[in-house]
Amino acid sequence: MNEKKIQRINELARKKKTVGLTGPEKVEQAKLRKEYIEGYRHSLLHHIAGIKIVDEDGNDVTPEKLRQLQRERGLHGRSLDDPNS
Repeated sequence: MNEKKIQRINELARKKKTVGLTGPEKVEQAKLRKEYIEGYRHSLLHHIAGIKIVDEDGNDVTPEKLRQLQRERGLHGRSLDDPNS
């Protein structure tokens, strides 16, 4: 999300606290918030997908659900052809 949209979200939040929002402004605020949350979720998922969990002995203990996501994205040398990766 670009800086102008974030500024607009903040502007609408300030206005809501002071004088209130009009109908079209409420719709705009909801749309911008939804877009912001979707971007945040995408970013968080991307970050989590890059994590590899290793125990004290150096063994990969990444949960299977995360390993599957990494296989699909080709991360950490995991392969869809090798279910043990």
